[in-house]
Amino acid sequence: MLVLPGGLPVGTEPARPWHLPQLRMSAFTRTLASRLRPHHISVEQVHYRYRGWNGTHMSPVRDALEALDRAARRGQTRIGLVGHSMGGRVAAHLASQDGVESVVALAPWWPENDAEQVPAGRHLLVAHGTEDHATDPRAAQSQAMAARDRGVKARWRPLPGGGHFMLTDPGWWATTTVDFLVCTLATEPSTWPGDDHAS
Repeated sequence: MLVLPGGLPVGTEPARPWHLPQLRMSAFTRTLASRLRPHHISVEQVHYRYRGWNGTHMSPVRDALEALDRAARRGQTRIGLVGHSMGGRVAAHLASQDGVESVVALAPWWPENDAEQVPAGRHLLVAHGTEDHATDPRAAQSQAMAARDRGVKARWRPLPGGGHFMLTDPGWWATTTVDFLVCTLATEPSTWPGDDHAS
């Protein structure tokens, strides 16, 4: 399973581990790794070369593709992607790659209807704080429901009062992500608890 940190719309300076998006996501990655280890799901955080998305260059997508290739060479055939903010955009653009089964988009930055990149049949969880002022929870919900309508196994999970950086009720973000990944990766995909409340 690959964890994809956030970043900037434009940023060609090198990404460093101490930059806030990477630093915040490192703690989240450690939590996921600890809780997913008993289910035999390995966790790796992707490190970007550059801080930004950078228009048509889609810089972090290239780095994540390399990480996907490494996972495939290790024999991982069922892969989950967890992306926060810009990382949610990266995850959507990787969703059609071979081996990807599950995508978790946390407070995703989807400025160009990016959820359209997720093909029918994939599992998609979109979780968003309702008071996020950095990325738009209403747009994320709309895109998740549109994806569901065209055959993506999409779930929408709002956190009332939550903001962008997953600081409000961090346990909720972790538990929501872990439960979804265990359901869709550790066992034969079936129904996820709460599917009847997807909209």
